[in-house]
Amino acid sequence: MEYTFTLKYQLAADDCDADMLVERLGASGCDDALVGIGLPGRLALEFTREAGTAEAALRSALDDVRRAVPSATLIEAAPDLVGLTEVARIAGVSRQNMRKLMVAHASRFPAPIHEGSASIWHLADVLAWLQDEAGYALPQDVLETARAALQINVAKEQHRLTAAQPERLAG
Repeated sequence: MEYTFTLKYQLAADDCDADMLVERLGASGCDDALVGIGLPGRLALEFTREAGTAEAALRSALDDVRRAVPSATLIEAAPDLVGLTEVARIAGVSRQNMRKLMVAHASRFPAPIHEGSASIWHLADVLAWLQDEAGYALPQDVLETARAALQINVAKEQHRLTAAQPERLAG
């Protein structure tokens, strides 16, 4: 099956030559990615990758990028962290309809991971709710990709927090 996802990275100062990055990424197996280098020091790769599972697609892409740009630091695997507008686009409904669903089912709708003027949810949580509670028929690859991206982001944050733990204990 084909899976579409984005990997966002922070680059080291010596890895900001766009032409060299594209060449190295292509040589390491990332020829199925659209390369974006909009912000200085950042790299975004939108993959459309064939694999048996979304997790396998994401993990193989992570490995390919690690080989090409070993100093790059993963910022986020997407789709994961989303607002209502993006959820609505993915679900094929209007933002207003998505908001009505959230308000009408406030006690059962997934809680955001950040609540404020722009609340943010894990896409996998909202898509699962839309499918299981609201009866929406969603493409299985989208839900599977959102779940895999969530797992990767949680593992990345766990690693970051664990690595920072000795510093907190010493201070």
